[in-house]
Amino acid sequence: MDIKQIFKNNIDWVNEKLQLDSNYFKTLSKGQNPDILYIGCSDSRVSAEELMGVSPGDVFVHRNIANMVPNTDLSAMSVIDYAVVHLKVNNIVVCGHYYCGGVKAAMESADLGILNPWLRNIRDVYRIHKEELNAITNQDAKYKRLVELNVQEQCINVIKTAEVQQAFIDRNITVHGWVFDIHTGKLIDLEIDFKKVMENVMEIYRLKR
Repeated sequence: MDIKQIFKNNIDWVNEKLQLDSNYFKTLSKGQNPDILYIGCSDSRVSAEELMGVSPGDVFVHRNIANMVPNTDLSAMSVIDYAVVHLKVNNIVVCGHYYCGGVKAAMESADLGILNPWLRNIRDVYRIHKEELNAITNQDAKYKRLVELNVQEQCINVIKTAEVQQAFIDRNITVHGWVFDIHTGKLIDLEIDFKKVMENVMEIYRLKR
């Protein structure tokens, strides 16, 4: 891609927005009030706002390799804190996608250097669900299922945080697990029973206030 073309595209985008609303950027600069925190993958094929059909200001977005939420990642933890405590979002979405390179790499035994500690989190997901995954003989189906299970486990990691537990008590915040199917372009709701998961998690991870 020609980098100069990006700036030309930007000018076209600015003009398009101003034609629709001459105060568009003045309004945008006043602040943000999103209702959703979206945690997704950094994959270049997966654009959060575009696949959801939302506009700037509608969604607070955090992306990393394989949409992970490890409690040791200060970036992810800071995003959750800011979105939940300060922006007061009412929905948190963890969105994975089929044919995720990070999940595929975690299924392999290769030494990937600096990526190893990060991928270890996904390998832990495999370990937790080893019995189910090892029973799947089709590699493509196993790959897709690990993507889904990884989303599920990252939702649980979100629920473990003090900010989300308190927001659940205060305003009934909800956590959703989705998968983006690159083959069809459709979003799939994994229909995770958030309240049931919350009850199970809080039995061990409950933080008293």
